[in-house]
This record gives sequence, C-alpha cells and structure tokens, in this order.
Amino acid sequence: MRDPERELTFWLAGPERRLLRAIARKVPSAITSDHFTALGVLGATAAGAAYALSANHVWWLWVAAAALVVNWLGDSLDGTLARVRHTERPRYGYYLDHLVDAYATAVIGIGLGLSPFFSLAIALGLVVVYLALSINVYLESTVFGAFRLGYGRFGPTEARLLLIAVSTALVFPTPLRFVANGVLAAAVVGMLALLCVRFVRNLRELARLEPRPLITARPKADARAGTPRATSLA
Repeated sequence: MRDPERELTFWLAGPERRLLRAIARKVPSAITSDHFTALGVLGATAAGAAYALSANHVWWLWVAAAALVVNWLGDSLDGTLARVRHTERPRYGYYLDHLVDAYATAVIGIGLGLSPFFSLAIALGLVVVYLALSINVYLESTVFGAFRLGYGRFGPTEARLLLIAVSTALVFPTPLRFVANGVLAAAVVGMLALLCVRFVRNLRELARLEPRPLITARPKADARAGTPRATSLA
C-alpha cells in the first residue's frame, strides 16, 4: 500500500508540524511510535472518564482538558516519529491509527454525554457525524490518493483546542453552562454541512475523472455471435 500524499490545510498545520518534528528528534530511541499510540489511547480514555466524572465535581473538567493534550501528543507524535526516523509501516500505521482514532472519538463523545453539561443524544450525534467525516477522509485517500486530514481550515487539532476551551469555560459559572447543548448541537450541524459540501465536491470530481460511458444500441438477438439463425422447414 502506497502512503497517500498528506494534504494539511488547517490553520495550525504548519506550526504543529514543526513542533512535532522538533519533539520527535529528541525522543529517546527506546521509545517507539507504538508507545505514543498507546499514550494517545490513554489520553482519550482519561478524557472520556473525566467528562463522566464531572457529574461529581466540576474540577474533573480540568483533568479532561489535560487528558486531551495527552491524547493530542500521542496521536500526533506516533506517525511523526516514524517519518522522522524513516521507519514508516504504511499499512500497519494506517490501520492502527484510524482504528484508534475511532475509539478515541467514541470514548470522548460518550464521556461528554455522561457529563451534566451535555445531552447524551447530542453527544452521540457528534460521535456519528465525526466518524462520518473520518470515513470520508479515508475514502478520499483511496480514490484520490491524497490524505486530506482537515476540512478547510479546521482539523483535529483545532477540534481539540475548541473542546479544551469549552471545558475550561464550563468550570466557571458562566452563561455557557446554560447553552452548552446548543453549542454542541451547532457543532454537529456545522460538521454535517462540511460533510455534505465535501461529498458533493468529491462526486463532481469523480464524475469528471470517470465520465459515464456511452450506451450503444444492443444488437438483435439473431445477429449475436454464436446464436444460430432460425431456418425454414418448408
């Protein structure tokens, strides 16, 4: 499997890439990409658990925000470390990374729904739409040969930062507590709109690359190769 060309267009793509490469160059050789993948899973699990535990005390939201940073570090550094060391395993990494991302999305979304600030139904809707966006990215990497990680200027890093900002604001008795579900629902609608726009654009591009074949008239049955013609018995 050829590693698809990565197209990173979101706002923080450039600074993030430089920071991750600088960190990766200082990582001890005993630490591998798999260790960072495990760290990302741990961060996602901790974030989901902390959101659920915020029903007991609001300060768990601080833990959730910190866990999201750990998740970003593990999820972003595993592939970067492999590229810096030239130890890429495209099929292994592609499969593992995307399966782990699906788990992280589900566990964080469920944690949000179990917190006292968000509706479980809206949080599960967020999980479904985010997974649909991810699936679309994976399909694009197959049909176009390009890994378009973000949607316009908004990518996974921006999504984490937004979630961290919302979590931090919810610690304090601000008006956001009363409209948190509305903010989450607006995010779901916005993500769904992005998916629809990308879907239509991709279909147009694929239709241009693979135009519909012309349909020719079917030959008569008695003119087909190998079909015997009827003969008169008179």
